[in-house]
Amino acid sequence: MTPKTPLQLPDHLILFDGVCNLCNASIQQVIKYDHRERFYFASLQSGYAGWIIPAEERSRMASLIYIEKGQIYRESTAALKVAGKLKFPLKLLYGFIIIPRVVRDPLYRYVARNRYRWFGKRQDCMVPSEKLLHRFVDQ
Repeated sequence: MTPKTPLQLPDHLILFDGVCNLCNASIQQVIKYDHRERFYFASLQSGYAGWIIPAEERSRMASLIYIEKGQIYRESTAALKVAGKLKFPLKLLYGFIIIPRVVRDPLYRYVARNRYRWFGKRQDCMVPSEKLLHRFVDQ
């Protein structure tokens, strides 16, 4: 389903930091291993994401938000839920969900805080290819 308005959220929506090189590389991996094309994408910097999540909350959430059938997942849980819906070998990462969030989330936040320094930052958000444009709801 390609949403026409913010009220029509796709069942599997990933909001990501569009200027983060690590986040963009992660989205490329999701696209590669999402053979069923169930995921749709929008950058956290987009107006579309602003209709869903207020700006102050988006800035606190750092790099990734996953919305599955209206349920919002954040931090490590978001990343692991997405991984669990992908093809092998990324699907195996979902096994880390057994580690309590109190252990997973601080590690996630540490990487998120340092992502620009370690992986760099783009001037502009990623522009999807013509072939992928239909999966980016903020375009």
